[in-house]
Amino acid sequence: MLEHNLAAIRYQDYEFFVGVYRNDPETRAEVEAVAARNSRVHLAEVPHDGPTMKSDCLNWVYQRMLAWELETGRRMEVVIFHDAEDVIHPRALELVNAHTETADMVQMPVLPIETGWREWTHGLYCDDFAESQGKDLETRVNWGGFLPGCGVGTALTRNALDALASRQAGQILQPAALTEDYDLGVRLHCLGFRQKFVPLQWDRGVPVATREYFPRSAPAAIRQRTRWVTGNSLQAWHEHGWGRGMSRRRVQAWFFWRDRKGLWGNPLSLACNFLFLWGLLSWTAGSPPWFLSAGHSMRSALALLMGANLALLLERLAARTFIVATIYGWQFASGAPFRLIWGNWINSLASLRAIWGWLLARTGRRPLRWVKTAHAYPSRDALSRHQRPLTEILVSSGHLSPEAAATAAALPTGSSVADYLLERQLVSERHLWAALAIQHGLPEIRLEPARIPNRTTCLLPERVQRRWRVLPFEIAAGEARLATPQIPGAAMQTELEGFTGLKLRFYLVPPAEFESAAATLKARQSALIRED
Repeated sequence: MLEHNLAAIRYQDYEFFVGVYRNDPETRAEVEAVAARNSRVHLAEVPHDGPTMKSDCLNWVYQRMLAWELETGRRMEVVIFHDAEDVIHPRALELVNAHTETADMVQMPVLPIETGWREWTHGLYCDDFAESQGKDLETRVNWGGFLPGCGVGTALTRNALDALASRQAGQILQPAALTEDYDLGVRLHCLGFRQKFVPLQWDRGVPVATREYFPRSAPAAIRQRTRWVTGNSLQAWHEHGWGRGMSRRRVQAWFFWRDRKGLWGNPLSLACNFLFLWGLLSWTAGSPPWFLSAGHSMRSALALLMGANLALLLERLAARTFIVATIYGWQFASGAPFRLIWGNWINSLASLRAIWGWLLARTGRRPLRWVKTAHAYPSRDALSRHQRPLTEILVSSGHLSPEAAATAAALPTGSSVADYLLERQLVSERHLWAALAIQHGLPEIRLEPARIPNRTTCLLPERVQRRWRVLPFEIAAGEARLATPQIPGAAMQTELEGFTGLKLRFYLVPPAEFESAAATLKARQSALIRED
């Protein structure tokens, strides 16, 4: 996450503060490795064992930021929350910076990354977030309702942070909050801070939003949504009631009701699915007659009520399908009505589990427990749509003129910008590969064959090294470090991992330097063989 986003973000003045638990040495090692290569990255240690609530970790991240300010004499004006699986859009910080001129809490859109239509559970997340980000949240704010944060892509001005910290003993978030983002939105609205949702927009055919993979199995989705229902509905009900102390209380009560109606609405929706199936089977079979169609009942007010309900359902499905289609395409959107039924099962089980867990916690006077959701990070291939253009990186680093960049950017689709720049000698190979490293979030390396141990060069078979154009140059921290002049793909990484039990980390090196080092190492190995 750090390597990709550091490469992709089109903004200059920002820092990363990364929360790490003291009993998590693996994460610490990864963060320290990135921090050693990039001074923007700062490790924030949570001084007790984890996992704890996410809000507890973020509170300690905030304390690390304050310490950094004392060390450097600089002041952070805006803070934006992100998770370790987030793909931040290159323009996100630019937009946040603009919108925080008029609001103290700014929420960027959050959208799941596309998956195949066969993945119904993840597809349900795509549908839900498309509807909420494309319609619900902006309408909510325009009506004067409080804005619940989305957990990621949530930006706060320093004024809002300081106000929260001054009222909560230096803590910006409630440590016991299961859904700190929802609680944060309510508290900031109570304090009178203006909230704003950034409408969904597009850049080069890609939505300007925080992207990530959500749970892709039903059990994982039920666990996550159980926490959401517990925090957003039950815990918020206990903490904030129906809008006491909030402006436009009737509007807030309406949205609180919308957020909480799933407690009873989700199980009822599942029951209605069975009722619909029963009625459909009875209607097709002809007998025995369905009880709702017997006598005069269907000619009564019940018929009008059911007709109105059907009309509203069809309108909801049409709107949901249309919004999903605008983001994920019509082929994927055609499954939205069917995934809604699948969602009834998942949401019903999550609601029932949330109610049961809440009752056990309240009667037993036990604290609610954070349940971490397992996430996956996209492959490099999936991240390719979120990269900065190569010409933009070269211009910003001063190695290419804007005029040459404009000419290269106008090349026909399918043409190689890198080949064009090299052929016309518009940029040196070293500078071009440095830009490629930035674009793909890969570290650079200057190979020194004399410092590469012989045992390291034998880590992979020679034929494999030739095929994939890789050179092992170091083994450290439980990982094999490989130099290569090409961008590593999934097939390359999968095959190479089969030859070693070590984690692989790729470093980019210009082709000429790679070939020179490879020839030197081969000559050295040949000399050793002759000596033996």
